[in-house]
Amino acid sequence: MFTKTLAFDDVLLRPRYSDIVTRKDVDLSVEIGTPRSMRLPIFASPMDTVMSVPMAIRVFDAGGRGILHRYCSIDEQVEALMCCETAEVFAAVGVTGDWFDRALALVDSGAAGICIDVAHGHHKTVLSAVEQLKHALPLGVHLMAGNVATLNGFDALAEAGADSVRVGVGGGSICSTRIQTGHGVPTFQSVLECSQSEYDCLLIADGGIKNSGDIVKALAAGADAVMIGSMLAGTTESPGEVITNPGVPPVKVYRGMASPEAQVAWRGKYSSNEGVSRTVPLKGPVASTLYEIDKGIRSGLSYSGVRNIRELQAKSEFITQTSAGAKESSTHIDG
Repeated sequence: MFTKTLAFDDVLLRPRYSDIVTRKDVDLSVEIGTPRSMRLPIFASPMDTVMSVPMAIRVFDAGGRGILHRYCSIDEQVEALMCCETAEVFAAVGVTGDWFDRALALVDSGAAGICIDVAHGHHKTVLSAVEQLKHALPLGVHLMAGNVATLNGFDALAEAGADSVRVGVGGGSICSTRIQTGHGVPTFQSVLECSQSEYDCLLIADGGIKNSGDIVKALAAGADAVMIGSMLAGTTESPGEVITNPGVPPVKVYRGMASPEAQVAWRGKYSSNEGVSRTVPLKGPVASTLYEIDKGIRSGLSYSGVRNIRELQAKSEFITQTSAGAKESSTHIDG
């Protein structure tokens, strides 16, 4: 059986009449069940070339949330969490080894949320972990799980007790899951499908998001927030040394956590090869990147004439575009 699917570049939002005079009239806030709501619907991905203490603080300052990665010892992750001062921060765990003790230690140290961080979230071990943590975590601690690509997967994690679910399999810029396994669904299509869930569970679009326009499309399709990695990679606050060579701009490493390089770095071996390691240009302070993302999303909502995310989802209209339309949609001046 074949089903036609859509990716972010296959669609556009039809502009609507707008009476929004200033982007300040647009409200991007999202309630996530923690003491403070998000002012910017952005989660920073728990990757070792994206997430650091300075990144978590800067993302929180901008209104989003950072998720501290799990590719270190419990003590190291707890120490990083405690260095985040008063910023509200999430932290990631897996589903094997010391994952349960890690989650409890992180919550005891002040984590506002726990993210069960697994590539294939529609799995019995993930469902079991969600159920166990839901009973063990104090009220007010957000429980995120994923990743999934289908409505069935989303509903399974929501029913198990997840407060939010990461939606998207194989769409990341440094992810090779679809190449290695032949499995996946374009993230935009997954968001459309999972947004039909009847469960009261937040949808976090994760993967394939390249710019603020893709974020607006994801929100309009039903996402409550998005998770980004490549858009934050290469900034001053992202981990890693700046690599300089004569005659070329400086760069930093950005790698998928399922890449051999990442797996060897944190556990001395690799069991799968579903990611790659690349270098990206040095971008400067992440605050500038987040400011541009915030402006882009606000402008996107103003083009639909709406003032918040719920209104965007209720009133937006998607159109599909051909490959020629996609080319026209990008900058295309001959130079």
